[in-house]
This record gives sequence, structure tokens and C-alpha cells, in this order.
Amino acid sequence: MKIQTKFFGEVDMPEEKIITLDRGLIGLENYKRYTILYDEEKEDTNISWFQSCDEPTLALPVIKPWLVMDEYNPTVEDELLKDCGELTEDNLIILLTMTVPEDISKMSVNLKAPIIINADTRKGAQIIAENDDYEVKFMVYNLFKEKNDKK
Repeated sequence: MKIQTKFFGEVDMPEEKIITLDRGLIGLENYKRYTILYDEEKEDTNISWFQSCDEPTLALPVIKPWLVMDEYNPTVEDELLKDCGELTEDNLIILLTMTVPEDISKMSVNLKAPIIINADTRKGAQIIAENDDYEVKFMVYNLFKEKNDKK
């Protein structure tokens, strides 16, 4: 299936790479089919793009939570994830959406609303974590800078 993307032009995407979010993303409920893209030419592929298959301009930067917080463990009501199928340690994918403004020192991730995906069923949901200490705008620029300086 060919999809138009925001940053990579037209991409031929196999059906098995399409992720369905029955309820869409929070605030973007009409868009239900996504895929994960990254720039293969870059060495650092920690940031990927959660690209809508139906709206070329809808592509959100996403990152794996353990790159931000070692012990990330969102508490969520099981009912919210039932459409995804049985989640196990082997098939669970968790992504955090990022905000990358022009001033990158204000870069943040949303710890409060992760995207949870079952890799086996290719079904997902964006949920609100019940954890009170998880912020919607968790600032990460200095964290990334420190990690990069240690390399």
C-alpha cells in the first residue's frame, strides 16, 4: 500500500506495518491507521515518526520511554487496552509523543498519554496513565544533552 508521508514522500508500506488505533489518538479520533517511520540514513534512530496512513501532514515524533525514564511503568485501566488483544512483555510496544519546538531546549515528551501497541495484533491505543507523577510536558533537552555528553 502506498502512503503519502510528511517527511519521507510516498512510501510503499506493507500491510503488516500498519497499526490500527480504533479510537484514534487523543484529539485526532478520525485518524485510525498509522505506521512507524524513521530515517534509515541517520545513525541515531531513537526518534521515530508515528505517521498517519490517511493524512500525510499528520506525523508525530515518538520515542521509546526507557530513553527518557528507566522505570517508566504507566498504570492504566485494563479495559482501555482490551481492543489491543493480550499484551505480553514480548509483544508490548510503548511510545511517547514528543514536542520539538523551534527552541529545542524546550523539547518535551508526554509521559501522561503513551501510545500502547500490541505488535502481534498491530492494534494500539493512546491512553491516559493514572500515575500522578507523570507529566504531559516532561522536559528532556537537558537529559538528552547529558547522555550525549557522556558518550
